[in-house]
Amino acid sequence: MKEFTLIMACIFGSSAIILGAFGAHALKKKLSNEKLSSFEVGVRYQMYSAITLLILGYNLNFEFFIEQLTIYSIIAGTILFSFSIYLLSFSDIMGKNLKFLGPITPLGGLLLIIGWISLLISIVQ
Repeated sequence: MKEFTLIMACIFGSSAIILGAFGAHALKKKLSNEKLSSFEVGVRYQMYSAITLLILGYNLNFEFFIEQLTIYSIIAGTILFSFSIYLLSFSDIMGKNLKFLGPITPLGGLLLIIGWISLLISIVQ
């Protein structure tokens, strides 16, 4: 579990840097300010998750379900939250109506919250 957590931290961190650079340079002229701002929120939350997973990967023992729930919730939440924002930001460029992804973003946010509350519970126990 430790290795999986650290691998996901590296994947999230490296792809957040790539996407952030892509957004700052290539997308600046193609996206509206509102869509670019949303895209940057997705990148920021992805990087927060990468750093969090890195710290947790080195500090948790993964002996208890609550610790595993923390990791899985943060990973799933980041994928749903950030990647739905990325796709919604690109919807105009792709010429696709992706509004059905709108409810996915808050679901990802809820999973992130569950991850943080699970971490709190594991600390308090």
